[in-house]
Amino acid sequence: MMSLEPIVYIVGSGPGDPDLLTVKAQKLLEAADVILFADSLIPQQILQICRQDAEIIQTANKTLEEILPIMIERVRSHKSVVRLHSGDPSLYSAIHEQMQLLAEAEIAFEVIPGISAFQAAAAKLKVELTVPNLVQTIILTRISGRTEVPAAEELATLAAHQASLCLYLSARHVEDAQIKLLEHYSVETLVAICFRLGWPDEKICVVPLNQMADCTHTEKLIRTTLYIISPALLPKNGRSRLYHPEHSHLFRESGDESRSRFNSDNL
Repeated sequence: MMSLEPIVYIVGSGPGDPDLLTVKAQKLLEAADVILFADSLIPQQILQICRQDAEIIQTANKTLEEILPIMIERVRSHKSVVRLHSGDPSLYSAIHEQMQLLAEAEIAFEVIPGISAFQAAAAKLKVELTVPNLVQTIILTRISGRTEVPAAEELATLAAHQASLCLYLSARHVEDAQIKLLEHYSVETLVAICFRLGWPDEKICVVPLNQMADCTHTEKLIRTTLYIISPALLPKNGRSRLYHPEHSHLFRESGDESRSRFNSDNL
């Protein structure tokens, strides 16, 4: 078991499947003295990795003003602390203010990335979200709700790119989202509705865009739902240049270059 410094480790736990933890996240959970986790977002199976004598603190019913003093006190008591977040900490995890306050309190911290739901969804769907000659951009966003998005990032504005759009935290406003998306995506565009990816009750539905809201309500999905709207969900062909025989790069000559060198070497 690795020996940990008495600092705060902000760890991404991935979408829910314990097998999708990074090796570093697993090692930290196995060794940490204290684990604070959002129990409404992280399945209990992940906590089975922790030491039996570790202090496990649920935070779903706590405010930041209650959580932060716990982390500070434990570190000052020379204990290692894991602050466990769902998905990847860089996306919609509210770590920005935690890091600022930890820095102000002179508490050292480290951030460990995790797999995000959009990556797990693409794997489950067996799709690549950047298909040559079809779509080369991925947008990660949410619709305005209790947390507003900047005016320049309104959903209808982003939908105009017709990219692979991954919509987080938006199930409660799905009708509004569908209307805004249909301003730019065709009715035939497919939407993958992904509920609690990696959990035992995971559910994935793929429907045309104009059925997005109806399906959400039929399945009674409110929280922990990700929408992927993308031309890449349609069964179309596309080929990357990277492995094409006529494409050369630092580690491989193109087919034409290889044949030319062969001929010149054999003159």
